[in-house]
Amino acid sequence: MSKRTSEAARARIAAQREALRKQEQRKRMTTIIAVVVIAVVAVAIGWWSMRQGESEKVTGGLAPVTIQEDGSVVMAKPGVTAPVVDVYEDYQCPACKQLEETSGSTLKNLAAEGKAKVVYHMITIFSDEPAHSNSLRAANAARCVTDGSQYMKFHDLLYQRQPSETETGFSPDDLVKWGKEAGVTAPDFETCVRQQRNVSAHEQYTSTIMSSLKLSGTPTVMLNGQSLDTGTAFVPSALRDAVVKASSKG
Repeated sequence: MSKRTSEAARARIAAQREALRKQEQRKRMTTIIAVVVIAVVAVAIGWWSMRQGESEKVTGGLAPVTIQEDGSVVMAKPGVTAPVVDVYEDYQCPACKQLEETSGSTLKNLAAEGKAKVVYHMITIFSDEPAHSNSLRAANAARCVTDGSQYMKFHDLLYQRQPSETETGFSPDDLVKWGKEAGVTAPDFETCVRQQRNVSAHEQYTSTIMSSLKLSGTPTVMLNGQSLDTGTAFVPSALRDAVVKASSKG
C-alpha cells in the first residue's frame, strides 16, 4: 500500500470515528432531553393531581341546617331540593374522617352556594368492640343536639377527636365537654348523653338504612341516589364537578 493510500485510509477511519462520536453524542443528548421532559411532565402531573385533590376552604356561612325527625340532617338553602347529596357515615369510621377532611368543606360550600341539598345520615357499621360502643355513644350524643348549626360544629369536632378503632373512646365525659366546646345549648344535653337516650332510635335507623340500601360500608356518598366512586367523593374538584353537572341537568 502506498503512503498516499495509507493516509487516505487513516483519514476515512478518523472521519468514521468522528461521525460515530457525534452520533453517540446526539443519542446521549436526546436521552438527556427525554429524561428532563419526562421529569418536568411528572412534576406537572403531580402538581395538577395535588391541586385536584386539594381541599376547599369554607368561604362563608353555612346553609341552614335542619335536624330531621329520623335523625338525618339536611343542609340546604331555602327552596333548594336538588341535586341531593346523601352522605352515609359513622363517627368511628376512619375513612369517614378522611372524607370529612378532604371533601367536607366542598359539601358545605356547595350547599351554601345553593348548588346542592346535602343530607347526612349517621349510622353504625361496626359490630366488634370497642368500636361498636364508641360509635353508638358518638351518634347518640350528636342526636342530643337540637340546633342545626351547633350540630354541624359538634359533627366536625367528633371527627377531629375520633379515637382509634381498637381503643375505648367517645366517653360520656368527653362528649359532654366537646358539646360545650361546640357551643351546644340544649338544656338536657348532658343528661341525654349520659343516659344514651337516642341509642335505640339510632340502631333502628341504622338497621333501616342498611337493609334498604344494602350499603357495603361507610362512607357512602350518593348523588341523586347513585353511589359516587372514591375517585369522585374523595377528590374535592371531582365532587364539585359532579354536583354542578347534576345541578345544571336539573
